[in-house]
Amino acid sequence: MGLALPSLEAMQPALASSEVVAPAPKRMLAVCNNLGLLPDKFFPDQAGFDYELSPYLSSLAEYRRRLTVCSGTSHPGVDGSHASDVSFLTAAPHPGSGGFRNSISLDQVVAGHVGRLTRFPSLTLGVNVKAGRRSLSWTDGGVLIPCEDSASSVYAQLFLRGSQKELEEQSRRLKLGHSIMDVLRDQAHSFQRRLNAADRIRMDQYTTAVRDVERRLTELQQWEKKPKPKPSTTAPVDPADPSQYVEKTRLMYQMSRLAFETDSTRAITLLLDSNNSPTLSLDGANITDGYHNLSHHGRSEVKLRQLQAIDTAHMDLLAELLSDLSRVSEPTGTLLDNTMVLYGSNMGDANKHTTDNLPVLLAGGGFRHGQHMAFNRQNNYPLSNLFVSMLQQFGIETDTFRSATGAMRGL
Repeated sequence: MGLALPSLEAMQPALASSEVVAPAPKRMLAVCNNLGLLPDKFFPDQAGFDYELSPYLSSLAEYRRRLTVCSGTSHPGVDGSHASDVSFLTAAPHPGSGGFRNSISLDQVVAGHVGRLTRFPSLTLGVNVKAGRRSLSWTDGGVLIPCEDSASSVYAQLFLRGSQKELEEQSRRLKLGHSIMDVLRDQAHSFQRRLNAADRIRMDQYTTAVRDVERRLTELQQWEKKPKPKPSTTAPVDPADPSQYVEKTRLMYQMSRLAFETDSTRAITLLLDSNNSPTLSLDGANITDGYHNLSHHGRSEVKLRQLQAIDTAHMDLLAELLSDLSRVSEPTGTLLDNTMVLYGSNMGDANKHTTDNLPVLLAGGGFRHGQHMAFNRQNNYPLSNLFVSMLQQFGIETDTFRSATGAMRGL
């Protein structure tokens, strides 16, 4: 005869360890402020884990062990001054040249691998962006994906379901799209035998694109049948004026967090078009000139003080975002633990229009954080290496992305 011990609390960890907890999905938010930050206020003086926080990074002091600062990085061949923001996530060279053609952006590579798992393969957001003119997101054919610059519209896409009549109309449009794709595919097949080798390559690319659209239409039809998630907050009210840049940015950060929290998407880009922003309305600061004019400060103390106030507001907004992400618990860690937040700029120094020594930081996402990774400021390290590391965190087996020479060392 034997006796069994009663269930004791001391036994729970051993019992629980046999249960397999599915890891939370990885996500990515990539933010580009296209007028950058004052370099001497952003970059730390020391490298490694024991660096002293710079004035700007002091806003992020609570998260220093959960982020990595990079200096001495850029995209080789990416010049073009203000035109270079379109290459921030693509690394396509010479964006200001007449024959420039962009390439696929980092987020769209991610969307191609995990986008089918969510209602939206990716979200492309912007603040004060000229419609159809600027974007961080580009297809594999180098086509711009327009930015959505209304937080209320993003909220509606994520959470609001239309009336029965609107749903039926959407279903009809999706079916019509399928019919058009069928016709295009049939026409392409009829041409195939009359084409030379070069045209066959182009036609293969075309039919591949058609198949991708067909697949996406099928996925959309399936998602239309599923209820949208319930939001944890009410709908935002869009600021009426571009001068309310800070509030517009805050709302886009909130929409990004909601999208990740509800697993509506796993890849988001946000272009902060500072170059296209007017004189900002900023609490506690007297901003008297347009953002772009301030960036050309010429070492004017008056302009530098105003620009530093704006840059500090950016860092405070980023700290607020990291705080919001860290408060959301998931089966494995927090939302911040599972989200890569890339913040940077295409401009190393907007006053001089330089595109090297870019201000870059990466927070969250499961990396070995807490350090300032200082690379050569005369011979910059490829920023695309960081992109390779981010792709690998998604489980994508690759060691290349445009100008990359491999994954970033030390992460």
